[in-house]
Amino acid sequence: MQVVTMAGLALVGMTGGGVAKQAAPAAANSLIDKAVIASVHDWLANPVVEISVLGQNRRNANLSQADIDAADKEWRTERDSDDQPRVAAVLTNPLSNYLTQIQAQSGGLFSEIFVMDAHGLNVGQSAITSDFWQGDEAKFQKTYLVGADAVFIDEAEYNESADNWRSQLSMTLIDAARKPIGAVTIEVNLTELARRKGL
Repeated sequence: MQVVTMAGLALVGMTGGGVAKQAAPAAANSLIDKAVIASVHDWLANPVVEISVLGQNRRNANLSQADIDAADKEWRTERDSDDQPRVAAVLTNPLSNYLTQIQAQSGGLFSEIFVMDAHGLNVGQSAITSDFWQGDEAKFQKTYLVGADAVFIDEAEYNESADNWRSQLSMTLIDAARKPIGAVTIEVNLTELARRKGL
């Protein structure tokens, strides 16, 4: 898959000697507005989200960075293997089932959803991610590490295989006392979002 970033492009990027089909929609941070973020907050309020994240935080309370790195390495190895016990355990848990339903119900608006614990390790996801640990990436560092109200909208990228523009919306997850407990990332199909907004 080839992706082209949107920054500074008057036209979409050149891919393989040709111009990509989809024109870039409006900037990600103008398309992913307060209404979109509020709708995400609505489905994140399902108890399965908080219960799952808090449960994994308790189980992982004493993990070292070496433990995290080993788990991430195991995940990346399993992705390319027929034997996938860790991947299967995450993909079949109640939170992953819920996120898969949300993605399906979005009608193509969400391309991927995954929830992270306080270490940045995946708790649940709608599809297999390339990494198990997101703690070294902006989606975690600019949300959970910033505070309860943090929202990070990443730069838009063109997805050549799907012929659309996408951006990742990431937010801090909080408990009932508004204490940060983890983070969520939603890959938003900007082309579809712009269509729904009549742009």
